[in-house]
Amino acid sequence: QVQLVESGGGLVQAGGSLRLSCAASGRTFATFTMGWFRQAPGKEREFTAAITMRDGNTYYTDSVKGRFTISRDNAKNTVYLQMNSLKPEDTAVYYCAATRKYLGSNAYFPQNYDYWGQGTQVTVSS
Repeated sequence: QVQLVESGGGLVQAGGSLRLSCAASGRTFATFTMGWFRQAPGKEREFTAAITMRDGNTYYTDSVKGRFTISRDNAKNTVYLQMNSLKPEDTAVYYCAATRKYLGSNAYFPQNYDYWGQGTQVTVSS
């Protein structure tokens, strides 16, 4: 079983930055795909970013390209989401997700992930 523990959410003003972390347990982490999804009140959960742990390929939704950066530290079994130039519309609960599969371009779809964190709130004030 894989457990994911997120941290780093909080309240920030528009234009500010936050860094989310997701620490994962498990012995075969190097083969994982890790992703971040977010869910705003009254909206469906949406893909934000993903990274393949083996080769570091990254994927982003268009609305965060150039502002958010996903990265990994395989030695620490941890994935990060650096969020810069935050906007009020980035306000959501952010969830870390993982699968042992190498997803590639299928990383955009939440049904392809097997493990989920508890979520961390990000609030961007205007």
